[in-house]
Amino acid sequence: MLILYNPVSTVPGKTVLPMSLLALGAALEDKQPYEIVDGNLLTDHANQLIDTLKVKKATALGMTVMPGPQLNQAVGLAKKVKTALPDLPIIWGGYFPTQHSDIVLESGYVDFTVRSQGELTLLELMNVLAKGGDLSSVNGLSYREGDRIINNAPRALTPLDQFPVFPYHRVPVEKYIQNNYVGSRALDQNSSFGCPFACNFCAIVSMTNRGWLPESAERMAGTLKMLHQKYGVNAAQFHDMDFFISERRVAEFCERIKDDGLSWWALGRIDELARYKESTWKLMKQSGLKMIFCGAESGSDEMLERMNKGGQASTQLTLEVAAKMKQYGIIPEYSFVLGNPPEPERDIEITFNFIRKLKQINPATELILYTYTPVPMDAGGGNLYENAVAAGFKFPTTLEEWVQPPWDEFALRRRPKTPWLDNTIYNKVRNFERVINAYYPTTTDMKLTGLRRNILKTVGGWRYHLKFYEYPLELRALQKVFAYQRPETTGF
Repeated sequence: MLILYNPVSTVPGKTVLPMSLLALGAALEDKQPYEIVDGNLLTDHANQLIDTLKVKKATALGMTVMPGPQLNQAVGLAKKVKTALPDLPIIWGGYFPTQHSDIVLESGYVDFTVRSQGELTLLELMNVLAKGGDLSSVNGLSYREGDRIINNAPRALTPLDQFPVFPYHRVPVEKYIQNNYVGSRALDQNSSFGCPFACNFCAIVSMTNRGWLPESAERMAGTLKMLHQKYGVNAAQFHDMDFFISERRVAEFCERIKDDGLSWWALGRIDELARYKESTWKLMKQSGLKMIFCGAESGSDEMLERMNKGGQASTQLTLEVAAKMKQYGIIPEYSFVLGNPPEPERDIEITFNFIRKLKQINPATELILYTYTPVPMDAGGGNLYENAVAAGFKFPTTLEEWVQPPWDEFALRRRPKTPWLDNTIYNKVRNFERVINAYYPTTTDMKLTGLRRNILKTVGGWRYHLKFYEYPLELRALQKVFAYQRPETTGF
């Protein structure tokens, strides 16, 4: 019995469907006994997990691990499991072990890492563990052999339609259904793997080497209809790295669900959306599209080029797509990466001014502001990582160092300890964010009444018009009086 464990990744009340484990389960179904255990639904994590491993007579433990909260829990749990059950193989997969495989295996308490797309790699590994065989034949696998770490050849990506649909019966679906702006019974979904672009601040590049594997529109629509009929789901939150790469696929999907009374949210690139035909925009609106998350990234075309955004990315397109979404009543959710080296303060000021211009064009635009954190390699080219290294940046060299508090902040991209940024710059970003979120209260906060919106707008207005963002003490106090939602806490 293989136990697939999902380390804690969210705060209570915002539990996300463990889609990575469901994807693995789809490939394992009827081939390998397994069970999914979600740490987000447990209270006594270590003891409950170890008890499950013993009761189920587990033959291996697999964990999906992203940097941040998941990594922090995964390290502690792996140590405790290895102490309690020293002969049980522990397998890690996901973003973090794909990027830092050697560090994970050098820890001594993780036995295998599965790099990139893990379905077939995990299945083959379990077969070797059960029946014997040659580990070196399992592409996409890394492991220890004595004092050496072996990184097998990468595995070719497998089209998603070759795997079964997620085995939803393996998890308590009702516990993952959310009531939010997208829908009263919204559920997380994923319809593709990877991304064909090479932004050099994005971890996806090293994860998939610019590969993109989409589900067919027919399968996407069929899954959503099934969830609607079986679980009462009325909205989907697609967490694809780029849902909108294929206009034909999107248009067919919208055509298939437009009469079902569903709504949805997804992520996409601005330059991809900018080329969509009016007929596709109309279909997307008719099918229930409510919001699109886009990486606008910067208010500078020069910085977009240095980020290796590729395509036709430009600040002008950012404004045009925001205007297009306003025309169709679709909310843009734009993220920006601020404080980029080598001139972080100049970078911040340019983007602040651009955001003000953006808000004039579409006041409903949601804003999510990050500060730049390097990824282990500039797989996409460009010089952001080179500038970071030149400024004195370096990654941790052990798992123990990775789970120290400064690196937890680094993973969340809120206040990372990087050599070119100090508290003055962090505070500039957070203060600007607080002022603009008061003057333009988020549309998606269903609890924010008209009166409270007016109070926020009034209190934040003088600061916004005077461009005076420092020490917004009254806005901090107002946040305590009525906890208005800010875009980074929407959870979808």
